[in-house]
Amino acid sequence: MHRPVQNSSAELCTAGDMASGSNNNSSPFKIILGSSSPARRQILSDMGYEFTVMCADIDEEAIRREKPEELVKALAEAKAEAIKLKLNDGCGDRDWSSDRPTLLITSDQVKVSKGMIRERPMSTEEAREFIKAYSGDRALAVNYVLVTNLSTGGTKGGWDVPEIYFHHIPDEFIEEVVKEGGMTCVAGGLRLMHPSALPFIKELVGTAESVRGLPRELTEKLIRESLEGASGCSQNVVETASSLLRERLLQ
Repeated sequence: MHRPVQNSSAELCTAGDMASGSNNNSSPFKIILGSSSPARRQILSDMGYEFTVMCADIDEEAIRREKPEELVKALAEAKAEAIKLKLNDGCGDRDWSSDRPTLLITSDQVKVSKGMIRERPMSTEEAREFIKAYSGDRALAVNYVLVTNLSTGGTKGGWDVPEIYFHHIPDEFIEEVVKEGGMTCVAGGLRLMHPSALPFIKELVGTAESVRGLPRELTEKLIRESLEGASGCSQNVVETASSLLRERLLQ
């Protein structure tokens, strides 16, 4: 159920060759994407941004919460703190105190199926169990995105929770993807937006980007609010959002 610990140490690499936006030096702000996920890199690139990628080296299994919305928030915050420490230690680009604001984007996602939190499966048997549970049922993809303005210290965060309804998923397909392995090494144990999985999705309430791990509209909103210099969300906002999420998760 739990995701393995990332082995890479604060790898910093340019993603400019993936981006469609203007030259990074001419941008009024800089972005660091704190994620090793190829899907998140691609989504942020498709949004038109140039950015660098820095991976947090944290023990995700050591961070546990009972509620999925609290778990993804805690993990996104822990990733941000780990990357900030590495930047302070001189790893990566320290040019976040210049006249151009630098935004750090971290996020996390879990799937929820039959009331259970589904992270990255630890075995083929667990992957098989996850996918079988989707068959003829529904799942939620619980995302939390955190944008930290490294120049001001301000943070903005929020949740996005698409719902996925499934047709019957035949055992033959399940065995094929479990054996192949490449489609199961994600939260929930199945790359739902992969072309071979799409025929089994009956309805998607939300966006494909959110299912893949980086909700586009929410991310744009948080970037805009972070650049406007707004302070972090209040405890009342957090509690209200959490309450609304719990209502959906218990349906």
